[in-house]
Formats: sequence, structure tokens, C-alpha cells
Amino acid sequence: MNRLNLIRLSAASLLGLSAAPLFAQPPAVAPTLPAADQPVVPPPVPVAPSVPIPPLSSAQEGWLNDWLKGGTKEGLMARSRPTNRLTGEALVAAVLDRAKALSTGRVETAEFLEVWALRPEPFDPRPGLIRAVTEDRLPQWVAGLTPPYSGYDGLRRGLVTYERIRDDGGWPALTAKSSPDTVRQRIAIEDKSVQPGEKLVDVIQRAQRRYGLNPTGLLDTRTLRELNVSVDDRIAAIMANMERWRWMPRQLPVNRVQVNIAAAVLTLFEGDQPVTSMRAVTGSPDNATPMLTSSIHSIVVNPPWNVPASIAKKELWPKGRAALQRQGYKIVGTPETGERIVQPAGPNSALGRLKFDFNNPFAVYLHDTPARAKFASYDRLASHGCIRLEKPVPLAELMVASNPDLAGKVQTMIDTGKTQRVQLPQQVAVYLLYWTAYASSNGTMNFRSDPYGWDKLLAQKIEASSRRLDPTAAPSATIASKD
Repeated sequence: MNRLNLIRLSAASLLGLSAAPLFAQPPAVAPTLPAADQPVVPPPVPVAPSVPIPPLSSAQEGWLNDWLKGGTKEGLMARSRPTNRLTGEALVAAVLDRAKALSTGRVETAEFLEVWALRPEPFDPRPGLIRAVTEDRLPQWVAGLTPPYSGYDGLRRGLVTYERIRDDGGWPALTAKSSPDTVRQRIAIEDKSVQPGEKLVDVIQRAQRRYGLNPTGLLDTRTLRELNVSVDDRIAAIMANMERWRWMPRQLPVNRVQVNIAAAVLTLFEGDQPVTSMRAVTGSPDNATPMLTSSIHSIVVNPPWNVPASIAKKELWPKGRAALQRQGYKIVGTPETGERIVQPAGPNSALGRLKFDFNNPFAVYLHDTPARAKFASYDRLASHGCIRLEKPVPLAELMVASNPDLAGKVQTMIDTGKTQRVQLPQQVAVYLLYWTAYASSNGTMNFRSDPYGWDKLLAQKIEASSRRLDPTAAPSATIASKD
């Protein structure tokens, strides 16, 4: 594709934030390439569901019992408990349950919120287990159950670290009056790169970048709030993000758009590599942007805005018809047949000059905006649910570059002022995802705030499902919750 002079960003700069502010180098949603140490497991031979699991040898039973003790390492429970050795059907049932949980998630889709529209692909672990037992390849089968992404592996290693911190007593609460040494020691619990005597401003800036905050180097209110998040809540965030990785397909389209809703960042991938990234504005806490996957099929140039009824009722109709008309809105229809508000295309349209369309049940899309100031902010969750783009024209040019009749002509089409729909030469997969925890290249964990409260809710659902279904889960284990 024609790069249109866009700066090609490396995966390291997109995914590791320890060396640069979020503002300067916005992160991709999370690492997405297969982990280098992930073994390649041949696909299972199809087996009818009625075929029984072959008898397990004593060594296989022992190995599987030991494997089942590792649920905490995979974020399936906050704590495990000693259990009696499982045998026979009880062991097989536990193994199949664990395999399914690792492959497609611990939480059943029936328990998803409506806006968690990203659904894992169906998975039956039985054929794979039959083959693994028959060929005596249980370790290889197990290794292929978890998501084949470095993002998942980074969270798994981070979980071990934060569980160790929890078991060592966590960390002390800080105040604005905490001494420099106390602040430095607190940050060093999570950031092993902190050096004795290192300038406190540098230590705080590094922490602020890990939290996606403005790296001022000052111990301000927001920084204190992030540093005082409990270790239990950090563990809950890691568990929730690991679960979301389990909802992802095992192979992503090599050309795709990914939006990290929580960080308000869009990244474009070509050939499975991130090639450009931009700031975005995503849904406010009262207007959550849904998690979903779809395909961008067309771009509307100079789009009018058909104001959704909910926005019109809450924000526009109270202004009065005369005020709306003075502001350029049009009222379409009649009181008898129903009226709706339309904002004509133009420089002041809420959709700006471009709208990227993809099918979904929530009527959300990517679009331009005339309100540019928000892109300079570190708080960019402010839309009604759609995704506003910092650089929509370069993104559109990349999407149409393979069509010689369209390449390089997006701005020309905009300048005509004419509303027109442009079909893409090839549809582009789009993923709206919610990543609030991920590991940087050196293993240090990065966190974003949980603006929708989805982390804690999902972690609680994971824990509840494990207590109900997993014989290795501790019945008393809970995820910390604070109002």
C-alpha cells in the first residue's frame, strides 16, 4: 500500500510505553503476534462425541492432576486449594472443563453483557484430549490450549508477579505528604528498573507512562489514585484481560484495524504488523463503546448525521426547534409520521468529512470530527459510543490505495462537498477491544483505568464460574471490590 508519508511505527514503539509518553507514542491494543515459545500443535483428528476417552495411564493421571493445580497461573481463579487426587470420569470432566476455559474463556457467553459482543469461537476439547491420550502427548496438547499471542503470555507472567506482591503484603497507601523515599520504594515494587537515588521526577514519570497519564513527574491526584489501586484490583484487571484474550480468534486477519477502547487509540495492521497508530475518542462511561468485530466495507465522504433518537431527545430537542434550525439542523418528517433531526454534511457536521461504515447492532462507526481539541487530552473517553479519529484522511487513503481510481483522491472527493459512498477495494476487519492491562517488552505491567467497570465485573464472573465448576478453586476466594 501507499504509505502516504505516514510514519511506520515498529511493534516495540507501539506496545512498549516505558520509554515514551502515551501522548507521543500511543499504544496499540496489545501485542498480537504469536509468542515465539508457543509450540505448534497439529490439529486434532475429528472424533465423534460418542467416542470415549481412552483409559489414562497412572503417569497421565498424575500429570493431569498436577496440571489442574495451575489454574491461578492462567487467571482462572484468584486462589486455588489443595484437592484430592482426581481419577476416572471426575478427572476427565475436570480436564475437559479446564481445556475449554483456557481456549474460549471461563465465563459462558450467556453471562456476557450485551455490549461484550465479541464472542469466542466454539471449541470442543474432547477430540484433542482423545488424540493426546492415545499418542501420549498431553503436554503438547495442553500447550496449544491457551491463546497463541505474546500479549496473553505477557499477562500470564505479570500475574505471577502481582500474586507474589499480594502474598508479600501488597504495597502501602501514599498521600501527597509521603516522603520521596517512600514514593520511590512504592513505585519500585512494580518497576524493578528504579535505581537507588534516582531522581524522583524520573521515577514518577515512568510510572505515569505505565498508567497512561500525562508524565509531569508530579505526584498529583490522578497519579496518587493509580498508585493506590490495590494489588487485588490489579490482579483482577490482569485476569479480566487474559479472559478477553481467550475470546479472540486463534488467527487474526493480517490486515485489520484495532481500537483499544480503554486507551482511546486506533492501530492499523498490514501483514500482521502495526503500520500506523492514532489517537481516538471513544465512548464516555455513560455511553460505552461496545467490544465487537466486524468489517469496514465502505467510507462515506461528506456524511450527513442522522441524529439518533436517544441523543436528539436528551440533548437537541430541549433546545427548541428554532434554535436547532439556527444551528443548521434540519427537522425531517411530520409530527404525525414522526420527526427526526438531521445535521447536513459540512465542516461543522459532528461526523466531520469521513465516516467508516461496518455492520454491527449498536450503530457505531469510525468517523472524523470537527472537534479536534480532545485529541490533545489524556482523557479521551467522551463520545456517545462511536470512535472519533485524529487522522481519518490518511487512514482512508491507506484503505483505498489498491484502487487506482481512488488512490490519493480522498481529499479531492472531500473538497467537492458532495456526499458519496465509496466501497473499499477489500473489506478491512475491525476489532473494537478493551485492553486495560498489558506487559511492555521488558515485562513491566502497564495499566489503564477501567472506565466502564468491566474489569472487576468480569473478574468476579471468572471467579464465580470457577468456584461453581472447577474442583481446584477455593470456595472462599473472592476478588476485592471497592465502591
